[in-house]
Amino acid sequence: MTLAAQRIAERGQRLQQRLSSLAVDLRQEPLIREGRLVRMVGTRLEVEGCIGAVGSRCSIFSEEQRRVEAEVVGFSEGRLILMPEGNLHGVMLGARVRPLGFSHRVGVDEQLLGRVLDGAGHLLDAGAQVIFRQYVPLRGAPINPLARGPVREPLDVGVQAINCLATVGRGQRMGLFAGSGVGKSTLLGMMTQHTAADVVVVGLIGERGREVREFVEDILGPAGLRRAVVVATPADDPPLMRVHGAWRATAIAEYFRSQGKNVLLLLDSLTRFAQAQREIGLAAGEPPVAKGYPPSVFSLLPALVERTGNTVEGSITAIYTVLVEGDDLSDPIADAARAILDGHIVLSRELADSGLFPAFDIEASISRSMVNVVGSSQLQVAREIKELYATWRQNRDLVAIGAYEKGSDSMIDRALGAIGPIRSLVAQPWHEKRDMHSSLQALADTARAAGLGGKA
Repeated sequence: MTLAAQRIAERGQRLQQRLSSLAVDLRQEPLIREGRLVRMVGTRLEVEGCIGAVGSRCSIFSEEQRRVEAEVVGFSEGRLILMPEGNLHGVMLGARVRPLGFSHRVGVDEQLLGRVLDGAGHLLDAGAQVIFRQYVPLRGAPINPLARGPVREPLDVGVQAINCLATVGRGQRMGLFAGSGVGKSTLLGMMTQHTAADVVVVGLIGERGREVREFVEDILGPAGLRRAVVVATPADDPPLMRVHGAWRATAIAEYFRSQGKNVLLLLDSLTRFAQAQREIGLAAGEPPVAKGYPPSVFSLLPALVERTGNTVEGSITAIYTVLVEGDDLSDPIADAARAILDGHIVLSRELADSGLFPAFDIEASISRSMVNVVGSSQLQVAREIKELYATWRQNRDLVAIGAYEKGSDSMIDRALGAIGPIRSLVAQPWHEKRDMHSSLQALADTARAAGLGGKA
């Protein structure tokens, strides 16, 4: 074989190897098939020509050379149904849609402490950019029930009424049920500042945009912000962004728990999360089953809540606020939340109107884990105080109109004499911390003033 023929053979062999390598790459990475936007009703987008799994993401190209990311929430008649994460301004009929796969991850790092970010992970404050060294899935894996740690230790939340009468255990999930304007956000701020936790993660979901800055600067304050991470998705964000805000706050709390820390997760509010998912579900074609809420809402609530709790690494104690519209505790979301949480703190509008803060409703509030984290004497005193308070509420109208004669019923007489000390036990200035030791001392003083036999 001549030298020229040998060189031609070598070049042909190299070319054949290159083509074989390209063929392998093409088999491993198939071509991405783009689609087109064919219908838009409200925030519901329908796309033809591409394929994507539920939960995966797509990028929509607008006429302004801007991309809007959206999530696949369903499919119908060969079309994908998408919900956008951002503003749809500039998106036109026939816009290109490119599948991105399951690309939604949450950047986590110790540098997030003291920062405020949105549901997509973009920083909202004026601080330095964070270079994330680790990422976790937006919706993490559920915890094996047998791998959960029991709730055995009390958690000092710095609020006297809760410490004494509805003690929270480390790793417990509590609901804070309140109507609008009864001090819910202020109480959350107190717990953020005063709770004995290593890290506090706050999710402000669907609230007014004005309240975000007020909560960060006035209620949380510089001292509270130093050990906190705030995820804020105001009411004007798209529903998908609001849902992602709750998932992101939970994922960040899970990261700090995996680092061996005791985390306090405050989510305000679970109702706004449910309402955002209602918008998504109805847009995807789900039927409404209870006050307009589709079935997906009632399956997502436990999926979100069950990611918190105790593990071998650390703990997440979660407080979820539930907005009871018209102070109706039988609202579908309030009813579902009570079933999946480990207790509930109820704030009363009547008490708030009387000037008592926090407006802690002794009769309606309960901690299901309290029996496992406090002694029998404290339980006994708490039950007797609740009984006296319930007796006072049932008979106060008779006393007010002069229909009750003192001495007719010893229990009512005791309740009338105890209501002053009981209100003093609940009352607490929002800027003042009452630790567990001082709270139990106040409970003992109240028991003596009310003439109770037990001691806290």
